Amino acid sequence: MTSTPTRAAGLPPSAPERSAVSVPGRPGRRAAAALSFRNIGAVYVWLVIAVLFTVWAPDTFPTTTTVKQVLNGNAVAGLVALSVVPPLAARVFDLSIAFTMSLTSVLTAHFMVSAGLGPGTAIVLAMTAALLVGVVNGIVVVVLRVDSFIATLATGALIQSLITMVTNDSSITGVQLLAEPFASIAQLDAGGITLPVLYLLLAAIAIWFLLEHTATGRRLYATGFNADAARLQGVRTDRLRFLTLVASALLSGFAGVVFTASVGSGSPTAGTPYLLSAYAAAFVGATQLRAGRFNAWGTVLAVLLLGTGITGLGLATSAQWAASLFTGSVLIVALVLTGGRIALPAVLRRRARTLRDPATSKEI
Repeated sequence: MTSTPTRAAGLPPSAPERSAVSVPGRPGRRAAAALSFRNIGAVYVWLVIAVLFTVWAPDTFPTTTTVKQVLNGNAVAGLVALSVVPPLAARVFDLSIAFTMSLTSVLTAHFMVSAGLGPGTAIVLAMTAALLVGVVNGIVVVVLRVDSFIATLATGALIQSLITMVTNDSSITGVQLLAEPFASIAQLDAGGITLPVLYLLLAAIAIWFLLEHTATGRRLYATGFNADAARLQGVRTDRLRFLTLVASALLSGFAGVVFTASVGSGSPTAGTPYLLSAYAAAFVGATQLRAGRFNAWGTVLAVLLLGTGITGLGLATSAQWAASLFTGSVLIVALVLTGGRIALPAVLRRRARTLRDPATSKEI
C-alpha cells in the first residue's frame, strides 16, 4: 500500500502552496485597502457633509436639483483644477491659470461683440492667446530658470494688465454671447446636466490615461519626485515641464471660453475666484486614490466635495465668508496630509536607487 508524501511540519510551504494559501485572502485585503479612509477619505467626508446639510436644510438640500446644481455649477471649477494637475505632477506651479481664464473670457467676448467675428474665429483667437501664455510661461520657467511660483505670478500680472487694457475693468456683454451656437457650448443640456460636465469628464479621462497608463505619465511623476535622478535616466525633464505649462494654459483658457458661454459675458475677473479652489482640489485629490500623487479622479472628487460644501452653505443661507473659510480650511488640511510630497512609481524608485548604488542591483 502506498501513501502520498506529506510536508514535514515546520517547513515553509512551496510556491504553489503559498499561492493557494494566500490568494483567497487577497481580494478581501485589496477591497479593504481600496475602501479605507486613507484611500478614499474624501468620499466619507463628502457623505458626512451631505448628511450635515440634509439635516441643516432638509427642504432645499436633499433634492435632485441640488445634485444637478453641484455638477453644473462646478464643471468649470473642475476644468481649472484639472489644469494644474500635470504641472503639479512635475512639481511646477502655474499661478497664471486664473488670469489665463480671464483673458480667454474677455478676448472671446471682445472678438465677438466689438470686432464682430464669428464664434469659431473668436474661440480660436482666444485659445491662441492661451497657447502663447503657456509658451511664455515655459520659456521663463524652463529656459530662463525662474522659479515657477514667481514666474507664473509675474506673467499673471502681465496678463491682468492686458485684460485691463482691453476691458477697462468692465465686463463685455452683447446679444452675440447669448445667441446660438455660442451659448450652446455651455448651456446645452441633457436631463438637466449641461455640456461642461461632459467636458470635465473627458478632460479627467485624458489626464488619468496620460498619468497612469503612459510612459510620459511615469516620467512626469519621476520629474516631480526627483528631477536630477530622472534626468540621469534619460528623461527630458525640461521638455516635460515646458509642455505641462502649455497644457495648463490651454485647459484653463478653455475653461474661460466655457465660462463666457455659460454666463453670457466676458468678465475681467472670471478666473480669480477659481485659483484657490483649484489648488485646494488638486492637493486634496493628491490624498485620494493615488495617495501622494496628483491625479485626475482624486481632483474631480475633491472638486465635488468642495462644491457640495459651498452649495450647502449657500442653501443654508450662511454668511458670505463661510465659503472662503471652508475652501481655505480644506486646503490647509490637504497640505498637512500630503506634506508636499509626490510618490515615485516603484519601478522608478528602484532605478533611482540603482543610479545611486549600482552594486545593489543586477539590472537597470
